[in-house]
Amino acid sequence: MEAVAKLKNYPTSPRKMRLLADAIRGLDVEKAVAMLEHHPQHSSVPLRKLVLSAVSNWKEKNEGGNVSGLVVKTIYVDGARSIKRMLPAPQGRAYRMRKRSNHVTVVVDNIQ
Repeated sequence: MEAVAKLKNYPTSPRKMRLLADAIRGLDVEKAVAMLEHHPQHSSVPLRKLVLSAVSNWKEKNEGGNVSGLVVKTIYVDGARSIKRMLPAPQGRAYRMRKRSNHVTVVVDNIQ
């Protein structure tokens, strides 16, 4: 039985978060958590917490079953709202800067 955890409106661009999501997709949960723990990218911290939250949700569903066979079955990153700001530009102009955010969904499941 699979378990889901979601992270909403995290303030980093979806493209940067997808790099980490692609790196842990299909890995064992222990390997994914270890990799995220030592990854230099700043978005690895909330992603690690999200994977641990999905594992906790799985334990809750399965009455504390064995976690050793858990795999990150599905992980995907969607774009969320963008905050629009103005940057000064030459000759009285202004450039628009979009501060992006994302939604992340993680599904963990046992290997069958």
